[in-house]
Amino acid sequence: MSIYKIPLKHNVLEATKDRITWALDTLSRVCVSFSGGKDSTVMLHLAAQQARLMNKKIHVLFIDWEAQFSCTIQHVEKMRHLYADVIAEFWWVALPLTTQNALSQFQPEWQCWEPGARWVRQPPEDAITQPDYFPFYQAGMTFESFVRCFAEWFSQSRPAAVLIGIRADESYNRFLAIASARKQRFSDDKPWTTIAPGGHAWYVYPVYDWKTADIWTWFAKSHCCYNPLYDLMYQAGVPPRYMRICEPFGPEQRQGLWLYHVLEPERWAAMCERVSGVRSGGIYAGHDNPFYGHRKLLKPEHLSWREYALLLLDSMPQATSEHYRNKIAVYLHWYQKKGIAEIPDTQEGDIGSKDIPSWRRICKVLLNNDYWCRALSFSPNKPKHYQRYSERIKSRRKEWGILCNNE
Repeated sequence: MSIYKIPLKHNVLEATKDRITWALDTLSRVCVSFSGGKDSTVMLHLAAQQARLMNKKIHVLFIDWEAQFSCTIQHVEKMRHLYADVIAEFWWVALPLTTQNALSQFQPEWQCWEPGARWVRQPPEDAITQPDYFPFYQAGMTFESFVRCFAEWFSQSRPAAVLIGIRADESYNRFLAIASARKQRFSDDKPWTTIAPGGHAWYVYPVYDWKTADIWTWFAKSHCCYNPLYDLMYQAGVPPRYMRICEPFGPEQRQGLWLYHVLEPERWAAMCERVSGVRSGGIYAGHDNPFYGHRKLLKPEHLSWREYALLLLDSMPQATSEHYRNKIAVYLHWYQKKGIAEIPDTQEGDIGSKDIPSWRRICKVLLNNDYWCRALSFSPNKPKHYQRYSERIKSRRKEWGILCNNE
């Protein structure tokens, strides 16, 4: 089934206000997922302002990634105080969460607020740092697992809304996250809703159809506050489409690492000490640098893409190599079951957002340090099950005859 973007004759601002009003009217509880970035800031402004008009209360979830700009922390504090009258609960979460470190093959994952580590900065005094605060929390769980479990916990087994500030215009994957016909909607006329795991909470995307220009036009006309880090990014020459505020070490986010070096040298030094690969990432993770294979993908001319992928696997630390071999073997076996005995070396569009199988795409995953292999349509493994999963797939590789260690 094809999915198309169909323009409607609606003002995105009025449409967003209608969506927020619907959520406040229809669902028992409403939580805004807030990152401090421009999209979630617009969403929190509009949700809080609408809650004031309707004499309602909202909740706010903020995940503190430890390695964050001072401007972002100050902006989050400002927003919390600005709308304190309508915020029933502001969850400032500073718990150990595992996420991807796309800067290193030796430490391909990192854990914010890791116990015993020398943190980049200290969390606020009122932040949630006790592991037993949330009954669903498990030590070192991934960010994705946390937010899924949080949504169900927040719902209290009743219909509830978690407002998420992602825009379909940002990437093909974000477009599919909202537009996929396989996802369950609250109703057919609410395409900007999807059911959350657990079956009680609903993800609501109020600003899903906004463009970057709409975001900045709204700030200019409303005079509402936004993260001042964007002004510093602009002064540093960062194009608006590359301005991102979130955890800093992922495949996309690492491109902004150099800004820490420029804007907060003391915090930069702490980050270099805290996380493997940060120093090299600050040097080589630029937008046009082919080092991580983000936009430009290069290989030795005498090798095919398959041969290059095997060379990259052989050059990695053993634990990292085995992880990728397992993932790639599952990927190749899936296509074998679909009747594709051998994926091609290259295909048109194979290094874009859409998963088009090829060995060149696999090379992109390896060069990108895409440890969770999102570009091959995988999700993060649950830490407590990972070892068992790894051993099982390793034995199956021998059965399938795919990517055994002698290949």
